[in-house]
Amino acid sequence: MIRNIFVLLVLFFSSHSYGQLGGRSTYQFLNLVSSPRQAALGGKSITNVDYDVTQPLYNPSTINSEMSNQVSANFTSYLGGISYGNAAYARTFKKEKEIDGETKATANTFHVGINYIGYGDFDGFDEQGNATSTFSGNEAAISVGYAKQLGNSDFYGGANVKFISSTLEQYSSLGVATDLAILYSNTEKAFQATLVVRNLGTQITTYNEVQESLPLEVNLGFSQELENVPIRWHFTLENLQQWPIAFSNPSRVLTDLEGNQTQEEIGILNEVIRHTIIGAELFPRRGFNVRIGYNFRRAEELRIVEQRNFSGLSAGFSLKLNRFRFSYTHAKYTSAANSNFFGVQIDLQ
Repeated sequence: MIRNIFVLLVLFFSSHSYGQLGGRSTYQFLNLVSSPRQAALGGKSITNVDYDVTQPLYNPSTINSEMSNQVSANFTSYLGGISYGNAAYARTFKKEKEIDGETKATANTFHVGINYIGYGDFDGFDEQGNATSTFSGNEAAISVGYAKQLGNSDFYGGANVKFISSTLEQYSSLGVATDLAILYSNTEKAFQATLVVRNLGTQITTYNEVQESLPLEVNLGFSQELENVPIRWHFTLENLQQWPIAFSNPSRVLTDLEGNQTQEEIGILNEVIRHTIIGAELFPRRGFNVRIGYNFRRAEELRIVEQRNFSGLSAGFSLKLNRFRFSYTHAKYTSAANSNFFGVQIDLQ
């Protein structure tokens, strides 16, 4: 089973090596940060295998029985007046069946979630510049996910199926996509490693009879809780479907005294770093924990030359009170724009 999944992923990568990033595909909201916890850990942490019922929206292989009867809601006041959020719920269904004359209990956990983004109101103008009417835009995706242990191994496979709706002014589109993931979880060493392939799918109906691709994303993540220190570190390699990912910034062109210009040079190490996200959680299993992360690509692409603005840095915390867990994160983008993430998770047990 594991070998078959590996072969399938290799074939997939070889046939999709061109990749997709922002501006080259539709439904870009599918790859936005899913929760305050994920935002605090750099934006794309994918190895939270615990109570966090929002995590399967990004990585379905993390679905587990500890999420059963947990419901979450998250909201973000994003850049430029854009607002987006999500909600998620998981439920474990237990069943007894007879195997070799013995009655054994089996458990299956299913996950459902919804992502929504609203772009606000816009002033409309015709081709002559005359004001028309205001219009708005919004997009949403409903997902259903399931994960299963692969035999008696430490490997788990998971999948999400997503139904997507998008409305932009008078244009609308429907789509369908799936996320595929495999997770290795060593509970003895508190170590997890996972590979996630997101947004494999297609448009069912297009905006204006033009077929567009979906925002394919491939991420590889690792995390581990330290043995004698209450810290869990997170390490993520994002957008592995495209290499290189960096581009020369025209604002960083160097001009000498003779007027000769030198473009920004991006080396191999710089390319690797731009795929990297790091994060850490202090007291990850307790009622109060603190989180911090750093997104190298965001930091490099949004930094201002000769000015320190801490782009790429994010920090947050969560607090559990009885059945409620509240989370907050502040993420630094530029000197002029930051984002705040709010979330609540409720234990319905």
